[in-house]
Amino acid sequence: MTIASILDGKAVAQKIQNQVRSGIAANPSTRPPGLAVLMVGDNPASAAYVRNKQKACANVGIASFLKHFPAEATQAEIKSAIVDLNQDDRVDGILLQLPVPPHLDSAALLQEIDPNKDVDGLHPVNMGRLLRGEPGLQSCTPAGIMRLLQEYDINPKGKQAVVVGRSILVGKPMAMMLLAADATVTVAHSRTPDLAAICRTAHILVVAAGRPEMVGADMVKPGSVVVDVGINRVTDATGKSRLVGDVNFDSVKEVAGFITPVPGGIGPMTVALLLENTLRSYCQRLGLTMG
Repeated sequence: MTIASILDGKAVAQKIQNQVRSGIAANPSTRPPGLAVLMVGDNPASAAYVRNKQKACANVGIASFLKHFPAEATQAEIKSAIVDLNQDDRVDGILLQLPVPPHLDSAALLQEIDPNKDVDGLHPVNMGRLLRGEPGLQSCTPAGIMRLLQEYDINPKGKQAVVVGRSILVGKPMAMMLLAADATVTVAHSRTPDLAAICRTAHILVVAAGRPEMVGADMVKPGSVVVDVGINRVTDATGKSRLVGDVNFDSVKEVAGFITPVPGGIGPMTVALLLENTLRSYCQRLGLTMG
């Protein structure tokens, strides 16, 4: 039996980070690119993500600005900080770390970000650009997935693609990007009847549902490409915790042709595309070439 080939997001992300570092070094300017991250509250997962982003920025030469607000911060306070960052010439990218506490309206806050500094690609203007096939900053996770497929010479053209999940963060922009790459796309979700049958039609299956190991071998077309976006912390009977995806890796690797691991798959790609988006914004704002 053939075991699926691993799509090594960690290695490809390192390659992208090296390119970003070279791009920054090749553009002599009075200042480095700047990324501002706004974090509200003390969600441990968010804190870990923010640390990873800051470390990645330091590795490539991007200045990072963290604005950490208490959990009880008001909508007006966060909005005011975003307005200030829009005007700050040191800042090329602004990212609101999600989720925010439930009393805040994240959609309204995202709309306050200057679309040309929206390195997460979540502003309605950038979503509209993606929908229309126009250039703009694109959502990091789906853009990272497309880059990973490209690195492994996996062309979606003419393929059946199934995206499980319909969030604005991953599912919807992922569907648009696959459609733009000439795939025939089905978007499935928790209300889809006979989800397993839909998944089995996919040459490319992207799972972003947020449910630990929900996709098993019986839901996967033999030889297909399986991309696992999920990051879930589960605890076993002994109290030991580990990270798993939305795909049951051990069973699905026996059926799929390619598969992403968790961790080490899509997570590093998301951070790498965030850095690349920050460099892209910096170059556009200063009239420089990406290199």
